[in-house]
Amino acid sequence: MLVELLIVFALMAAGLVFLVPDEYAGQFAAVLSLVPVGVSLWMYSVFDGTGNALLEGGQPAFETLANWITLGPYAISWHVGLDGVSMPLVVLTTLLTTLAIVSAWTPIEERESQFYGLVLFMQAALIGVFAALDFLLWFVFWEAVLVPMYFLIGVWGGPRRKYAAIKFFVYTNIASLVLFVGFFTLVFGLGDSISTLGLPAIAQALEAGQLGSVAGFGPGTVKLAAFAALFFGFAVKVPVVPFHTWLPDAHVEAPTPVSVLLAGVLLKMGTYALLRFNFTMLADVARANATLIAIFAVVSVIYGALLALAQQDLKRIVAYSSISSMGYVILGLIAFTPHGVGGATFQMVSHGLISGLMFMAVGVIYNETHTRMIGDMSGMADRMPVTAGVFVAAAFGYMGLPLMSGFAAEVLVFMGAFQSTVIPAAPLFTAIAMFGIVIVAGYLLRAMQKTLFGPFRLETDYDIGRAPLQDVAPLFVLLALVIALGVAPDLFYRMIQDAVFEVTALGLGGGA
Repeated sequence: MLVELLIVFALMAAGLVFLVPDEYAGQFAAVLSLVPVGVSLWMYSVFDGTGNALLEGGQPAFETLANWITLGPYAISWHVGLDGVSMPLVVLTTLLTTLAIVSAWTPIEERESQFYGLVLFMQAALIGVFAALDFLLWFVFWEAVLVPMYFLIGVWGGPRRKYAAIKFFVYTNIASLVLFVGFFTLVFGLGDSISTLGLPAIAQALEAGQLGSVAGFGPGTVKLAAFAALFFGFAVKVPVVPFHTWLPDAHVEAPTPVSVLLAGVLLKMGTYALLRFNFTMLADVARANATLIAIFAVVSVIYGALLALAQQDLKRIVAYSSISSMGYVILGLIAFTPHGVGGATFQMVSHGLISGLMFMAVGVIYNETHTRMIGDMSGMADRMPVTAGVFVAAAFGYMGLPLMSGFAAEVLVFMGAFQSTVIPAAPLFTAIAMFGIVIVAGYLLRAMQKTLFGPFRLETDYDIGRAPLQDVAPLFVLLALVIALGVAPDLFYRMIQDAVFEVTALGLGGGA
């Protein structure tokens, strides 16, 4: 019942924070958010799940299965559990939520109880997305995430917040509709072979070859259509080029703590779902279309990096960086090698930490300067040495500095992709993707040189000084976690490997 405890406590905490006066809401929310952090870390320490939660022989940890409702011929259950893919993402969610709440103490100055309540509500929904093992239950949590994020952008965002919030909602809602249709295409194709919407039952029925025709279309066509619909639905959330245009607007207009959660956790919903649905349930279709998917991945890596290179706004630079980083995840997944799929999953966690750190550092600078434009300031390292030092460390982590989590994740993805027998000309695709690191280094070094170094220059009527402790403390926590995962990747990588090994076997055409 520990998964339920996490979800229910986060919902109760959200309700309590809504009732607290604004002047106490931030501190109260931070204290309450420490409980899910402690519980998730304890769950991680005693984690005993084996295999993949969707495949035969997999035994998720902290599993609960109880009848809920009946939808026509299908039983809908409260079915939750964690394996080596979802456990690290739950820990990431709880940690980033607490750090985002603390980082919001300075910039959020109105409707504070509502802001922090929505953040905690979103935490509950995110945990549900990563833990749910019944499709309808999963879809409820998936959609529930949209509600608080819409208000967090639309109420507390920048000058164009309403446009960004509506664009985010429309894009992701249309994507949800398409993926819903794609999934039920599979359900109808399976016919009487399933009597539940449980993800393990559906994955195992598909693996056993029980998919039939739908509306006169054969099983192969049904699979391909469902794969395309699901891929589109999740690619928008990732986002994959060319479905990415909502992301920069959302990041720029969102308050920085919301950008931390958007880049750190919400984007991982898309890659997590791709792994669960497209690359586990429909691994044979992914294998048959490996070249096309690898092209999507490499284009996202290079195009996202080139877009970042052209930006003047620090938040837009980090936002486009996320598109590039998620391209590495797609490349690792389609490689269908242990290090490829495992490295892609590790990259989800690593990018969540590093992108969160980058956005927080940008937010601290903005709190003091009230600008994010790299042409408006220089020499910030003299006035804000601690923040500047963390920003430099985060940037080098993004570039893949050894002994930081970004290096471990990218090396694993490149090793796995280079060795892939599924991707035609795998070494070529890998080499092109690796060139993205050069572009990353270019735009991050340019941003640091213009904003942090040289003579101090900023047109302002007030003094720029060191940031308060409440702003920089979350930076050091995230930096420590990035270094810890870089020095000891097995903190998560061993359990990840256990959960993805069977997926690679499916991708290579074997059984789980």
